[in-house]
Amino acid sequence: MVDWSKIPDVAAVALLTLAFFSVARHARRSSSRVWLTGWLMIVLHFAAFVFLPAPGNFGIAAALLGSSALAWAGILFMWASVPYRGQVSSRWMLGALFTTNTLYLSVLFIAPPAHWLLVPAATLVGALPLAVALRYLPTFNHPLRWASVILYSVLAVFLLIVQNRPDFGPVLALNAVFFTVFLGCCILFWYTYRRATAGAFITILGFLVWANVFTIAPLMLIFFPGFHVENEVWNLPKYVVAVGMILILLEDQIEHNKFLALHDELTGLPNRRLFQDRLANALERARRTGSKAALLLIDLDRFKEVNDTLGHHIGDELLKYVSRLFLGRVRRTDTVARTGGDEFSVVLEEPMNRDDAMGVARVLTQLIEAPILLEGNTLRIGASAGIAVFPDDAGDAESLCIAADLRMYASKRAARNRERHFVPAPILHDPFPSPDRDPGLQLAE
Repeated sequence: MVDWSKIPDVAAVALLTLAFFSVARHARRSSSRVWLTGWLMIVLHFAAFVFLPAPGNFGIAAALLGSSALAWAGILFMWASVPYRGQVSSRWMLGALFTTNTLYLSVLFIAPPAHWLLVPAATLVGALPLAVALRYLPTFNHPLRWASVILYSVLAVFLLIVQNRPDFGPVLALNAVFFTVFLGCCILFWYTYRRATAGAFITILGFLVWANVFTIAPLMLIFFPGFHVENEVWNLPKYVVAVGMILILLEDQIEHNKFLALHDELTGLPNRRLFQDRLANALERARRTGSKAALLLIDLDRFKEVNDTLGHHIGDELLKYVSRLFLGRVRRTDTVARTGGDEFSVVLEEPMNRDDAMGVARVLTQLIEAPILLEGNTLRIGASAGIAVFPDDAGDAESLCIAADLRMYASKRAARNRERHFVPAPILHDPFPSPDRDPGLQLAE
């Protein structure tokens, strides 16, 4: 026997899941795959409930599979929300929730009413997550974990109180399980996606309404047994959550596109467009305060040799390594940007003078001259630097970039003229000498 009225629900949620898949496959968020698996569980939930009216064990199996799939979906949504999903203890907690929920639902559907197995099954609902949390407490602790433990501990106590009641005990127990699962989704999503966007608001609100379906429905069954509500009304929160999740993925993609418009995709550093904006702002601040700002242009030597001999993958890893080195050696108020293939630009703001800029350039070039170990390869490269100081060398951003660029290429030519394969101390040659320093000053002693 088949409940054909459930077919439109199966088709609707399947189409929505397909739409979710089309968005999720382009998403950078790793949790999108877990969300997609959860929505496949929702499809399974609806599909199993099509056979709910079947007589005997087949109908019981359909009810158990459909209910378990709904619980599994909620648990996956919860797990996708935790920021520590890669932790071993998180996987154990996921396994504990899957096991205890499935076991309790199996006993509830298969065992006779008020069977003695309900007591140990309900006890495990709270005890097993608590045991996992305590087992890994010395090495890992997080408020979200304890939120889950508290939720399931309260659920276990509630189940022990109501599950053996002869009237509505099993109904209350079943709805309590689902209420806890989707309330947990609401809490964890709220903790993780605390941002003022439509996607986050709709998803969190959808989970909250979804959880309360399992409180309102049994209360109406108890106090208003003659009042009928169409199933589509109870299913509405599912579609709200799906729409909210799709919006979250689209919002993330928009933010990522905005990031790529101003940042280098490989290193995450500001690109030339953002660099020019920050340089202009730095010069404007220096002009207002009567202070100085400096621009460093640093070009990697023999980077093409690395690409040609070891491949572009090692070259990419080298660029990411150098970007991390530079970021670790400048102040938060300064800017490190990737403005070319193997060219980096550094904007140094006040307090800053030529000697300070020379010191920064010396440190950064020495970092590059040291042997670099990447994926089993020892790389020995150098770097050439050019320095221009505002307002001593130029009065605007374009002229400052030209001055620093000329000095950087002069340094590179000087290094080649020394005819050394490895250059331990690149020399900064200044075609725009300043009266307060020697143009032949070396960057490294």
